[in-house]
Amino acid sequence: MADIRSYRREKEKREQSRINYKEKILRHKLKTVYRVLLVALALVAIVVLVMIQYKRHIYTDYDTVSTEALESSSGAEEKRLRDCVLTYSKDGAHCTNMKGQVTWNQTYEIQDIKIATCQNVVAIASYNGREIYVMDTEKQLGTINTNMPVRDIAVSATGNVTAVLSDTDVTWINTYNSDGQMLFNGQARMQDAGYPVSVSLSPNGILLAVSYVYLDAGVLKSNVVFYNFGPVGENVSDHMVSIFSYSDMLVPEIHFVDNETAFAVGDNRLTIFKGGQTPVEIGGYICDQEIHSVFYGDKYIGLVFVAGDMEHNYRMDVYSTDGKKVDSYYFDLEYNDIFFEEECFVIYNETECQIITYNGVEKFNGAFSKAADLLFPANGAYKYVLVTANSIDTIQLK
Repeated sequence: MADIRSYRREKEKREQSRINYKEKILRHKLKTVYRVLLVALALVAIVVLVMIQYKRHIYTDYDTVSTEALESSSGAEEKRLRDCVLTYSKDGAHCTNMKGQVTWNQTYEIQDIKIATCQNVVAIASYNGREIYVMDTEKQLGTINTNMPVRDIAVSATGNVTAVLSDTDVTWINTYNSDGQMLFNGQARMQDAGYPVSVSLSPNGILLAVSYVYLDAGVLKSNVVFYNFGPVGENVSDHMVSIFSYSDMLVPEIHFVDNETAFAVGDNRLTIFKGGQTPVEIGGYICDQEIHSVFYGDKYIGLVFVAGDMEHNYRMDVYSTDGKKVDSYYFDLEYNDIFFEEECFVIYNETECQIITYNGVEKFNGAFSKAADLLFPANGAYKYVLVTANSIDTIQLK
C-alpha cells in the first residue's frame, strides 16, 4: 500500500513538473512577444515622430550638392526636358544632361521661335517657316519639311508632330512622324470648323486636341475637338471622336496632362476631359475673374488670378486632374514660373523662391545665391536643379 501511495506522489510530482515547464515556456514566449511588440511600437513611434517633424520642418537655406558647367550664349533661354536642360536661341539649340555633357547640338536661323515639348521630346520651328526640328534628350530624331508656313506645333513623347499650316483660304492641321512622313492631314475653314488657336497631342500620340474659334451671327464661339489616330478613330469620319461647344468664349489653351487627361482654359473657365480613346468632360469650373496665367503638372492644374485685395498680390486655385478643386492659395511673389510636386508647389523668379504644401504650410521662402534661369525637381525630397547663366547646380534645402 505504501508503494502505491509513493508511486502516486511521484506521478503527481512529474505531472506538476511538466505543468511548471509548460508554464515557463509559455511565459518565455509571452515575454518574447511583448518585447517584439514593444520594439515595433517604438519603431512606429519613431517613424511617426520623424514624419511629423518632416512635415513641420521649415527650410531656411540650401546647400549646393553639385555643380556642372552649362554652355550658353547671349539671348538664349533654358527649358526643362525631363532630367536635362534645353538651351535654345535664334541661332540654334542644344541639350545638356546632369553631368554637364551636351548630347546634341542643332543649328538653325529662326527669328520667331515656336517650341513644343512633351516629356523628353522637343519640336522647334519658325513661325512662317517650313522646317520643324525634332529631338529627344539623347539625339536628333529628324527634320520635318512642310510646303506651307507653320503657325503652331505640338509634339508627343513618341516624336509625332502636329503642325498648323497656313494656306490661302484653308488652315491645314497635319500630323507627321519625326522622319517627316505624314500620318494624318486635315483642313479647317473659318466658315466651317473655325480657326485653330491651340493644339495638343497626347504623350502616346493617339489623341489630338484642337481648340477652334469661329463667329456665329457675330458671336464669338469655340469648339474643342478630339481626334483619335488609333483603331477607334479609323471607324469615324475624319478621326473625330469628341466635340464640345462653348458659346461667347475663346479657348486659347488646351493641353494634355497624360494619355487620358486633357484640360482647356477659356477667359474665365477651366474644363477637364478624361478618356484615352473618346474623351468626355468630367469637370467644368466658371471662375470669378479673368485668369492671369495657367500652370500644370502630372496631377495638378493651377489657375493664377490677380488677388484684388490689399493683403496679397495673387491667388492660385489648384485643381486635381480628376476634376476636384484642392484649395485656393495666396502669395505675393512676382513669379516667372510655378511647378507642382507630390506634396507641394514651387513659385520662383530669378532671385527668390517660395514653396507651399497643399495644406497651406510655407516650407521655404528665401533667395537664391545666383540668378535662376530655371528650377525643377531633382531626385530626393526638397532637392532641386537650379539652372543659372553658366551652371547647372543641384541644391538641397536645409
